[in-house]
This record gives sequence, C-alpha cells and structure tokens, in this order.
Amino acid sequence: MAMQGASNPAYDVSRLGQTNLSGDVRDLFLKLYAGEVLTAFEAKNIMMPMMRTRTISKGKSASFPMTGRASAEYLTPGNEITGGQVRASERIVTIDDLLISAQFIPSIDEAINHYDVRSIYSKEAGIALATEADKNIITTAIKAALSTNATRAAALVQDYKAFGEEDFTGNITIGAASGDILDPAKLAKSIFDAKKEYDKNNVGTDGAFVVLAPDQYYALLDVSDGNKLVYMNRDFGGNGSVASATVPQIAGMPVYMSNHLVVGDLIETGSTNKGQSKNNRPLANTAGSGRTTAYDIIGTTVDSVNLVDLAAKVKGLVLTPDAVATVKLLDLGVESEYQINRQGTLMVAKYAMGHNILRPAAAIALSSV
Repeated sequence: MAMQGASNPAYDVSRLGQTNLSGDVRDLFLKLYAGEVLTAFEAKNIMMPMMRTRTISKGKSASFPMTGRASAEYLTPGNEITGGQVRASERIVTIDDLLISAQFIPSIDEAINHYDVRSIYSKEAGIALATEADKNIITTAIKAALSTNATRAAALVQDYKAFGEEDFTGNITIGAASGDILDPAKLAKSIFDAKKEYDKNNVGTDGAFVVLAPDQYYALLDVSDGNKLVYMNRDFGGNGSVASATVPQIAGMPVYMSNHLVVGDLIETGSTNKGQSKNNRPLANTAGSGRTTAYDIIGTTVDSVNLVDLAAKVKGLVLTPDAVATVKLLDLGVESEYQINRQGTLMVAKYAMGHNILRPAAAIALSSV
C-alpha cells in the first residue's frame, strides 16, 4: 500500500549530497575532509541599524509625527499675547507581507552528512532575509534623495500627506565629467559638498553617514596619486588605511561600502517595466498588503524629469537616521519542525516589516553627470 499521498504537493527538497542540486544525490558524501563548508557569500547589511526603527506588537502600520517650526516676534507694549500656530502632520510606515526563506532537509541526508547542516542553512536563510531588507531600505533612501521638492515627494513618498513647512535638500554631482565618479579627490569633495548642503538647510547631522557603491568606495583608496588622499593624511586628522582598505570618515561622517547600492540591480532601468523593483515585491491587496509597488520608482516623468533615469546615476548616498523609517511587526526569526510524514526537517526564517521615506531632506544622492 502506498504511504505517500500523491494528492499532497511535493516539497522542493535540498539534497545535500547533490552537486549544484543535480545528479547523484550522494555525490558529495565523500571521504572525510576538513569539514569546511563554503556558503554562497555573506553580503554586508549595514542599513538597518542606521535608520529610525520602531517595533509594534499589533496593527499594520505606525505613525511618525511631523511638527513645523515656531516663530518669534517682538511684543508691542500693551498688546495681548495670543499665541502662534505650529503645523503638524505625520508619516505612515506600513508593514509589508510576511517574507520567508525555507529549506527542507531529509533526515537520511542529515544522518549521512559529515558537517552540521542546520546551523549553516539557518544562517543562509537569515542572510537572505537581511539582504532583502537592506535592498529595500537602500531603494527607499534613493527615493528620499530624489524627493528634492514637494512635487517629487508626492510621487515617491508612500501615503504622502503634504506638509507646508517640509524642507528639501539638493543632490550633488560628482565632478563635471563622466570619469570623475572614480576620481578620489572629486568623490571626497562631493561628500564635503553634501555636508555643506545639510548645514545650509539646517538639517541636523547627528548620526550622518555615507554609503558608496563598491567602485566609488575603492576609488577613494586609489594611491596612484597620493596628493588626492588628503582625507587619509594624518597631518589633517585622517585615519584611513590603504593597507586595510578602509576609509573611516570624511567630513566627520563614517563611510561604508554596500554592494547593494548598484541601482541597476535594484530596479529595472530599461524600457521594459521601467522603475519596477527587481527584488521580491510585496503581495497585491487581493492576497496581502497591497504594497506591490512600495519599492518601485515611478517610471514616468515627474517635475519634468524621469526619476528612474536620475536614480540610475546614483553612485552614493549621504544620509542621516531621519531619511528612512522602518517598522517591525515580526523581527527576524528562525523556526524548525521535524515532519514524521516526510521524514525530514522543515526550516523557516521569517520577518514582517516595512519601510518608508521619513524626511527627504535627510537624504542626499552623489550622482554622475
């Protein structure tokens, strides 16, 4: 009598003994060796700790209040003090759908294997989810930087509510020629120019930091012309190191590299599905949150420019924690369950969170010409 239900959907099984998920299921079960296991690779996820984050226990969204500025005036003797008005509004951050990464491990493969499988698969699942979060935050930060006026903000901020006293900052072009995006001196100057843009627009820089694409980050370490590396010269207070390939600070802001800040890997920049996210998109409202386009960039012309074409030029971001807000309903977690009817262990990593632009003025893009 058959003991497998043909009507039940079969799992996609991770056969640990197969090479690249094909061929002999015991091919990799070889004689003992050092036990070193090479996972695919671990992307650096830097954005989450840098941004405003709130955890909620119930509900689908959270509100971040916005307040305007108070005014002052000289009092005319004898006049009654009636008080002035201060504007108020809010930014809403809504939770996306539950995002999961799941693997099924047959117990026979786990018994034959010669290294700890579960810890490796758990780690890889966690990395997969963390990578999705990092990409979504970077995409949201790019949208914040593109929101240089109220018209663009209305097209890019989710659940946008106009706020009369909202301030904006401009973006910075790296040099004047296409090759300048790899010139260390011009890259450093663009970061100083971004810091100046903050100061001119009264944007607080507590917690401000810089994220660069790999090409731009390593260009800052170009030693072919040492005179261009003033920001690493200890005579000027620099403490970068060519030996360790680090650029700790420029203009008082820590500098990080992210291989997720490659716009062509985040959104479609060609004519087909222009502006659509290349990552996992949240579900439509018929099945989930309805936030399918939350991490897209509108592909049509707004304020006389195509925002996707502008986004494609972004090579770096200067941000303060107020640029993007994250709301967590379920933080990253891993569950596992042994299933006797399938003779194996199902492992599931999951989270539920969402992101939105908080303050556009807190994000400045460093772009090519």
